Amino acid sequence: MEGTLRNKRAVITGAGSGIGFAIAELFIRAGASVVANARRIEGLDRLRAETGSGPGNFVPIVGDASQQKVIEECLDAALEHFSGEADIVVVNAGRGLKGSVLQADLGDAMEMFNTNLWGALRLMQSSGKRLSGSANVGNPPTLQKDIIIIGSVVGRHISPFSSAYGASKCAVGYLAEALRRELGPAGVRVTLLEPAFVSSGFQDVAGYEKQWFADIEEKTGPVLKPADVADAAYYVVTRPWHVHINNMVLRPTRQVYP
Repeated sequence: MEGTLRNKRAVITGAGSGIGFAIAELFIRAGASVVANARRIEGLDRLRAETGSGPGNFVPIVGDASQQKVIEECLDAALEHFSGEADIVVVNAGRGLKGSVLQADLGDAMEMFNTNLWGALRLMQSSGKRLSGSANVGNPPTLQKDIIIIGSVVGRHISPFSSAYGASKCAVGYLAEALRRELGPAGVRVTLLEPAFVSSGFQDVAGYEKQWFADIEEKTGPVLKPADVADAAYYVVTRPWHVHINNMVLRPTRQVYP
């Protein structure tokens, strides 16, 4: 694995913890130069310390990835610090929300949709324009480009206990497929990763009761770890130039629903 992503430039949002952190860590260890975004600096400092990264291969960007100015700052950072547009963009920043249609807090739902859907759409649009403009569609292309979008299995299969969250991920899945059809002819691969239960800080932020998730782990565990999703992302970006992993659903082996 060492060096397999050398000369690759990646932008990863939501990299301060969980799935985003794991993807950034793996990509850095594989030789990529990474622009890592998070709302708080602490997670990015830990990422830098654990990977031994420095200015030559790691740029932290603190800010809300749902905001256009932060998105542009991340994309500009790759161009400025790594001497070229990003080759890989991971649309990961997001949050969960417990509650059915009748029970979900609408204020929290509005905030969640702003991050999960509108922030994702902004990053898809901005990165898609940049990557398609810098891709080489020769045979084979010399500048292979990837956009990886982190969805969720509940965006594919309805989950009544997290309806608003599932709706946001359903919309993201729709956008991912639409973007794939737009960018494929330009040599840019768009991949939707849809994990099921992943043990991370996600559950606490979403407001799920600890006992509820403990029961889930007992019934279906071992559940996925962020590193499992990172492995999937690494597999996607290391395929031969002509191979595109369109969608990938990841579930714990014992999880049967959703």
